[in-house]
Amino acid sequence: MVSLKKIEKTLEDKHLYRLDAFVLGVTLIGVLLSLNFARPLLISPVDEFLTSESEILFSFENAKKILIDDNLEFSSPEVIEVKDNLKIVLEPGVYYWRAEGILESEIRTLTIESRVDLKLRKIDGERYGLMNAGSVDLNVEVYDGDELNEKIILNQDEEKKVIGTKFVGGQNE
Repeated sequence: MVSLKKIEKTLEDKHLYRLDAFVLGVTLIGVLLSLNFARPLLISPVDEFLTSESEILFSFENAKKILIDDNLEFSSPEVIEVKDNLKIVLEPGVYYWRAEGILESEIRTLTIESRVDLKLRKIDGERYGLMNAGSVDLNVEVYDGDELNEKIILNQDEEKKVIGTKFVGGQNE
């Protein structure tokens, strides 16, 4: 016959196993949640962001630095130490970025497209100021009617004074 003490001991052991399993489960959930809070939260730019603006606002939480590179392996990243969110000026191209704190964030992609922007301001008569307000150098042909007067290259943010009635330009390759 099974003694009463053995039955009580078996029931007590089963109760302890359930309590151990419960404590282990709560601890595991706590560890998983704390890892999620330790991982940087990326707010902007969103993944696969596409823009022609060169100044990009990076917004995130729980990070001490961000890494930006033109290749997915991050073989030669630009490492930027940060305390708060920041704006960075980037040249046209495809970039990969991630934030690092206690853990690393996911990797996001952003693309900055070239922007062609030629501004024209009248000086007097047929004299104009041509300014490259885009993100790439420009080749510009200056015409007086149908006759080509000159060909010029305008670097970014450069202005030149010209005489003409028609202006044709495109990205300098």
